[in-house]
Amino acid sequence: MTGPAARHDAVVVGGGHNGLVAAAYLARAGWSVLVLERRPVLGGAAISQQVFPGVDVRLSAYSYLVSLLPDRIVTDLDLQVTLLDRAVASYTPLVRDGAHGGLLVEREEGPATAASFHALTGGDAEFAGWRRFYGRLATLAEDLAPTLTEPLLGEAELAGRLRDPELWHDLRERPLADVVGAHLSDDVVRGIALTDGLIGTFADVHAADGLAGRCFLYHLIGNGTGRWRVPVGGMGAVSGAIATAARAAGAELVTGATVTAVETRPDGVTVHWTDDDGTARAADAGYAVSGAAPAVLDELLGTTAPAPRPSGSQLKVNMVLARLPRLRSGGDPHRVFSGTVHVDEAASQIDAAYAQAAAGRLPDVIPFEVYCHSLTDPTIVGDTGLHTLTLFGLHTPAELFTTHPDGTRDEAVARVVGQLDEYLAEPLLDCLARDADGRPCLQAASPLDVEASLAMPGGHIFHGDLSWPVAAEPAEAGGWGVATAHPRVVAASSGGTTRGGAVSGLGGFAAAQHLLGR
Repeated sequence: MTGPAARHDAVVVGGGHNGLVAAAYLARAGWSVLVLERRPVLGGAAISQQVFPGVDVRLSAYSYLVSLLPDRIVTDLDLQVTLLDRAVASYTPLVRDGAHGGLLVEREEGPATAASFHALTGGDAEFAGWRRFYGRLATLAEDLAPTLTEPLLGEAELAGRLRDPELWHDLRERPLADVVGAHLSDDVVRGIALTDGLIGTFADVHAADGLAGRCFLYHLIGNGTGRWRVPVGGMGAVSGAIATAARAAGAELVTGATVTAVETRPDGVTVHWTDDDGTARAADAGYAVSGAAPAVLDELLGTTAPAPRPSGSQLKVNMVLARLPRLRSGGDPHRVFSGTVHVDEAASQIDAAYAQAAAGRLPDVIPFEVYCHSLTDPTIVGDTGLHTLTLFGLHTPAELFTTHPDGTRDEAVARVVGQLDEYLAEPLLDCLARDADGRPCLQAASPLDVEASLAMPGGHIFHGDLSWPVAAEPAEAGGWGVATAHPRVVAASSGGTTRGGAVSGLGGFAAAQHLLGR
């Protein structure tokens, strides 16, 4: 084993986007920073990669859209990344009275959206309820978003800054289904709203435990608009831009470095890792910044009472299409697939799927959504003439895959493909491109597959349950929500920080602010 390297001010464990954000801020402040990443590439879940041999398409293999990344971080770090809005927010194919149709929601809701609601519900009341609900959420987003890059506010102080404290209270104290149901009545429309509380979160929307409400909130408040945007070049362009900023500021970024332990002392830490060739190494530092999930950090610290193991709840399917499939509704596929396509996500279908999954069964009907990135960002497919399609399934918790991982995953894929086919005028599999070996371009990942690839316990995309973006205790007000049991170790990960979640950089930002303010 080699001896400890020269002492750093901070060693960042994990080169995901949060770890890179922390490294960039600290290095720009003059700190000596070492980043250690287990995988051969930086970025964690925010990467772009060529998934299928011989197919020159770079897919956002795991995370795939951006909303919560604050403009402040983009500006502070001078990130060279372009985020594009989608013209269509969502489209929901459906069958009513034996006829195929669809509910269209434009990004800027206009006459086409109003007409689509009217055709579905037979009146204008549901669209009025939709606009009222999302108008209230827009006000809440405008008020909450600036606080995400400030020290944590206490309950009373935050409530005093909100123009609609009643909605904030309801999201925290009432079941999400009740909050949505107070504004919307149609089964399909309510389901579209509820899905934002279930992305990556296995939760009962009728429970008052806050799980669905927290997930819902984070999906609606990004940058004060809640808009989910497409990064040009895929998610790897976001992580790449942050890595470039960290390197330019002087941070040392090392890949192929598997951290094995973090030793703590009153005056600092020693971080141990092994290189790809098995060589054991170590570095001393004033602080360790953990971009790893809380359960992983506990293992590295040798904690005797580790954090509970989380459970992810998503099926991710990456596809490359030779052509966009036609729809039975007659909708233009170039318009339909440019937004989020909600499939079998009516409120009643969400409830049925949750009940079956909670009972230990793969849902008969899996609620899911699909989206074609290449319609907004054609750079990821170049001049191939191909298209991408990303599918994200709900209510598929990790426990369902433990006994027969491959078989259960294959069955889940067969179900969602069959469900989508019900709304298509041609089979989805007939539209898939083929790789260099002649195999269909379809790759699926269960939560267990995500865990194996990214070292996310349980495959949980948020590293654990999300937290409300407010000080949980009066003593936490004014802090950054990143402290651990060890004064020399700070959290920067999604689940380890108070305001983590999605590709936001908020965990890394808060960790850096905490250290720079000491």
